[in-house]
Amino acid sequence: MKIFRLNLLLLLFIFTLPVFSQNVRVTILHVNDVYQFMPVEGGKRGGLARLMTLKKQALQENPNTIFTLGGDTLSPSVETRTYRGAQMIDAWNAVGLDYSVLGNHEFDIKTEELLARIKESKFTWLGANVIDTKTKKIFADLPPYVVRDFGGIKIGIIGLLLPEAKATSSMEDSLQVTDFCATAKKLVKQMRKKEKVSAVIGLTHLFMAQDKRLAQCADFDLILGGHEHTLLQSSSNGTPIFKMTADAREMGKFNLNFNAATKRFESMDWEIIPVTDQIADDKEFEPVFLKYKDLLEQLAVPVGATAETLDALSLSNRTKETNIGNFIADAYRNAANADVALVNGGSIRADLLYSPGILTKRDVLSMLPFNNPIVKIEITGKTLRETLEHGVARSAANEDNEPGRFPQISGMSFKFDTTKPVGSRVSDILIGAQPLDENKTYTLATSDFLVTRSGDGYVMFKTAKVLINADAAAKDSDVFEKAIKDSPNQTIAPKLEGRIVRIK
Repeated sequence: MKIFRLNLLLLLFIFTLPVFSQNVRVTILHVNDVYQFMPVEGGKRGGLARLMTLKKQALQENPNTIFTLGGDTLSPSVETRTYRGAQMIDAWNAVGLDYSVLGNHEFDIKTEELLARIKESKFTWLGANVIDTKTKKIFADLPPYVVRDFGGIKIGIIGLLLPEAKATSSMEDSLQVTDFCATAKKLVKQMRKKEKVSAVIGLTHLFMAQDKRLAQCADFDLILGGHEHTLLQSSSNGTPIFKMTADAREMGKFNLNFNAATKRFESMDWEIIPVTDQIADDKEFEPVFLKYKDLLEQLAVPVGATAETLDALSLSNRTKETNIGNFIADAYRNAANADVALVNGGSIRADLLYSPGILTKRDVLSMLPFNNPIVKIEITGKTLRETLEHGVARSAANEDNEPGRFPQISGMSFKFDTTKPVGSRVSDILIGAQPLDENKTYTLATSDFLVTRSGDGYVMFKTAKVLINADAAAKDSDVFEKAIKDSPNQTIAPKLEGRIVRIK
């Protein structure tokens, strides 16, 4: 009898022990700035059918898995020109996305289109600091945050958008992006005290410097971001911050470990998973491929070729002279018969290096997906100097890693020094081979986005005399495609020419 009692006590101890020592693990999968559901880099990287495979694997490992997106997916892309972002909603619904923060480029499409896309989504959109001034509520009646419960472990998730969204998208005037820091202070405190969450996740579409400031503003456990198309890892105030590169080239996997008894967040393990052609497409994604098959085939039609590697990387076109930037700027200037041309680097979107070979319709539209008219305006040399100063006003390392305002140019050249004060960085401006004359009038070809909407902060064009308006202007991708086709043997070979020289 004593032996039986001893064994019974031992069994009770064995089966009871895990209740007190067992941890709860929550897995978060994260990507950001995913503009197309097809793979990129010639099929070698990305692809939402592969993400679907990875998500199912993660769910098998841990049912407590959620999938997040750091914004920018409805625009810009080749397919969005036709389907207005609906193709990405179809794709994410198939994959099983859980949460996405609004990115600035979600607002490239019309508000009614965006509202329709949100309604079609089987996942939850977040954007606590995007306010509709007409209703005084969060845009589209989105929730201020969400709380997920995993066996008594509550995780709060809040989405925040960068204030520059107004200048870098077509967001309508009635929408306001409020201070992300003040918003976070209020709502994170509410999640901690009212909702009794064990951890707070910031799902953001901010610059890294802003993410770091956000971590100083409120009590976050993890910030998963977007906007920059660079694989980034940092921390601030003890909060880890991560961003993936664009178009799902890799997926972040974060395992958050909680004490089941105390419900406290104890530790985190993480890995970055390359999304390559070694990962099989999930067959359940096939209906999305089939639905958009006709357009995908049209986009595969060749329009010409390149004899040089084309640098269409976002980081390059937002920080320095590039060969594709030169070619596009030349195409603008020639199409408008202007003295000079300026392309905001943020409008060159493919974020790829194109190896020598065939260029397809998709390649052209991927590099210039916005369908912006190329207008012609008249400005003084003084205004042109102000324009170039504005273009490099965020180019120091501590100002903006990837300033969309950075100018790719034609018909002129200049030098700049980021150690000098903003407004005094540009020197040695040449128009053709002649020094800039501030009293002279020049004609400039550029995107209507910069002229009529002061995109990327180019407010100096508001009062310019318009010689070719948007209604009469050719579209950017049409100008680009024609320039390729008009090249000898329909083959381009743009080079770096020292048009832009960074001194420091």
